[in-house]
Amino acid sequence: MSGPVTTSTDPQGASDRPAAAPDRTPDTPSADPARSSEMFDRLAQVLYAAGNFEAIYEAIVTAAPRLVDGCDHASLMIEDRGVFLTVAASDDVARTVDGLERIFNQGPCLDAIIEDRPQLESDLVSASPWPELGKAIVAETSVRGGAGFRMVVAGAKVGALNLFSDRVGALTETSVDQGIILASFASVAISAVREREQAETLAKGLASNREIGKAVGLMMAFHKIPDTQAFDLLRRASQDMNLKLAEVARQVIDHHNTGTA
Repeated sequence: MSGPVTTSTDPQGASDRPAAAPDRTPDTPSADPARSSEMFDRLAQVLYAAGNFEAIYEAIVTAAPRLVDGCDHASLMIEDRGVFLTVAASDDVARTVDGLERIFNQGPCLDAIIEDRPQLESDLVSASPWPELGKAIVAETSVRGGAGFRMVVAGAKVGALNLFSDRVGALTETSVDQGIILASFASVAISAVREREQAETLAKGLASNREIGKAVGLMMAFHKIPDTQAFDLLRRASQDMNLKLAEVARQVIDHHNTGTA
């Protein structure tokens, strides 16, 4: 799909911004820089303290209308094995626009996931590169402009931050700069939670392996059998009882500790 704006092919950053049309500058002032900086600081604290993906998603879409000039609604769309899912939205308007993009299989949000640059279309009424989608959005919602920013985790594009405006021309190059920062915040926070969950999974796996090893040793001593036979006994018990091997091992250890083994 072709994007509605021309950008560089560099990773999302300072040089990766769409050229803003001079006749689409909104008549509303930009957000106060000091206030924006303070809000980004608070957002960072919320994101890095978040213990799960859902908390991060909700924090981002809640903050977007307050942090990005011209943004009235926001959503996060994640790609899961080729399926685009809306995992959070500031309101029903944002969810509706996401749904329309999925129906038409095009738009700034989907393009941001597929391509390597932010997508900006500040006028869906008369200048949309997706005419049918633009007509549907204008007919069914209050949205008149949209922008999409890809999110990258561990080098892979995982989804997009989607921003929508109720006014033609309200989303500008300044909005794009702010959206890039916000999407980057989201990417880093998602990556941190993912790494934390992977570490926790690894720790649980190591603990399970230790328990299985201990249970095998106990069964070797109790039944006077080699380790291969002891492990096979555990495995068969796991299948017969329809329990995970680690759970069966824990039961063997518990019985031993209570003197019933």
